[in-house]
Amino acid sequence: MTTLSERETDVALPGEAAYEAATRVFNLVAPARPAAAVTVRTVEDIRAALRFAASERMPVRVHTTGHASATARPMDGSLLVRTLMDGAVEIDASRRVARIPAGTRWGAVVDAAAAYGLTPPHGSSPDVGVVGYLLRGGMSFYSRKVGLAVNSVRAVELVTADGEWRRVDAAADPDLFWALRGGGGGFGVVTAVEVGLFPVAKVITGAAFWPAAHASRLLRAWRRWTEDAPWEVATSARVMNLPALPDVPPVLSAGPVLCVDGVVLAESEDGVPAARAQAEDLLGPLRAVADPVLDTWELTEPAGVLQAHMDPADPVPIVGDHLLLGEIGDEGVEELLRVLGPDSGSPLVVAGLRQLGGAYAVAGRPGGALDHFDARFAYSGAGVPGGELTTEAILRHCAAVRAALAPWDTGRTAPTFVERLDQPQGHLSDDEVAAADRVRLRVDPAGLFRHDTMPATTALI
Repeated sequence: MTTLSERETDVALPGEAAYEAATRVFNLVAPARPAAAVTVRTVEDIRAALRFAASERMPVRVHTTGHASATARPMDGSLLVRTLMDGAVEIDASRRVARIPAGTRWGAVVDAAAAYGLTPPHGSSPDVGVVGYLLRGGMSFYSRKVGLAVNSVRAVELVTADGEWRRVDAAADPDLFWALRGGGGGFGVVTAVEVGLFPVAKVITGAAFWPAAHASRLLRAWRRWTEDAPWEVATSARVMNLPALPDVPPVLSAGPVLCVDGVVLAESEDGVPAARAQAEDLLGPLRAVADPVLDTWELTEPAGVLQAHMDPADPVPIVGDHLLLGEIGDEGVEELLRVLGPDSGSPLVVAGLRQLGGAYAVAGRPGGALDHFDARFAYSGAGVPGGELTTEAILRHCAAVRAALAPWDTGRTAPTFVERLDQPQGHLSDDEVAAADRVRLRVDPAGLFRHDTMPATTALI
């Protein structure tokens, strides 16, 4: 590698403060340790980084907030580019479109769009980066109504390996636009995205918690409700074993609980009565089983959706697993509880099902490489290693859950829910992988970004 005096001024090496800032990740079990790293804020910064990488024959890797670090290929010998692009979120209310610089987090977009009575198909956390979430598919609590979040991407701006800045959409380089939307990465450094917005006046959102002793009756009732649930409503049902921490209410850390959380969308004020009725259809039968020990469901502003799922705000060590499931029936519910319920000895802090169906199953028009899911539920579960609880113990239990759910496993995965590089995963067919690789070879013939790809999305490495 070049000496310090010969480097591009902003490229940092291990041990330097700028390196630590650029390599910061969310999942502490999967630190990023490239040979060098740089934080870029302008297109010229990106071009300088690419020149440096080419001169040193270093592969280039890209991330923003580092939430997907556990699914990234090893970065040995690579230059990691962290995008934190200058500029603010821009809202075009007449077109219902937001232009979002890379590095922006969802909380900023929700706040910017709210002034116009609009919202994007964002994730469950305000702290997740927009670009990675979107281009890996994006599973929003609004997706049962508006489809996978990636289908809302209207344009992508990026710098390719040759240093050229491009803006691609359905008319300008449609093949690259197709590949960027769910094709697995490796096409360049994304600098901004344009995302479609939709109207929202109010939401009913929150979470209700019951002692896990009631989990069998509650999960059966919830599953039956999902069979013909309205598309305006999206929920998840999770078994939670929360630790006793200052920000965890004691009633939730006293023992395992079952949580049902989600969102009911009211696009206009006139739609609020219908939303109230839909929420009651969901929650009434569950509350009749037993009184929740905590219940935060309420009519509120759209920003409330970002708090309902209780995602951690600070980096944590996470080890987990994920599957897309078909219709599990009551038999599947009981198998799930056998390995996750109060008598299972599960070490997982949180594990359960996200309701799919509705517009999740509708292909985008025109869609990208990933534009819908043919599944009924997304299973995810995770533990936090530490103290006497080892990573190996968590992985053993993840394997037991996977075996229990095998009869309903579709064999497919949702990229944003994948927890580990080595877990079975795949969301593209062989033909789609080949099509994405043709685009990669066209825009990056030397393979500068070849390792910046998700497993099972390329045949080039």
